[in-house]
Amino acid sequence: KQWYQRRVAITAGEAERSIHDALCVIRCLVKNKNMIAGGGAPEIELSIQLAQYAATLSGVESHCIKAFADALEIIPFTLAENAGLPPINIVTELRNRHAQGEAMAGINVKKCCITNITEENVLQPLLVSISAITLASETVRSILKIDDIVNTSR
Repeated sequence: KQWYQRRVAITAGEAERSIHDALCVIRCLVKNKNMIAGGGAPEIELSIQLAQYAATLSGVESHCIKAFADALEIIPFTLAENAGLPPINIVTELRNRHAQGEAMAGINVKKCCITNITEENVLQPLLVSISAITLASETVRSILKIDDIVNTSR
């Protein structure tokens, strides 16, 4: 009986999180109706563009931008992993397809492969991606500020 109650509580928690996520997406759509490709396509494209830009720089700026580009690959990696796909293979193929100019190539979790994600109507609100990248950037800036304060005080 305890196992059953625990399972019901876990399922209820998952349902509550799913409903919350759906409401957040709807809120984003009300604020900004613009949609972009899903399936990790924008994140991998931005990652490639940033890595190319980082290669034109030198010093700390180059390393920071390259690290940010690498971090963006976590999104399609996690998407592939959560879909039960081999994340390293999928992200490598996705990166290669984007490098070949297929900017709308994304992870199609239903077909378990990389496809033109806009042709499959897999879209996401622009504001969701903007909010996630902004929050991540602000978090890194806060960590760097704290690190700078700690190093300066030593």
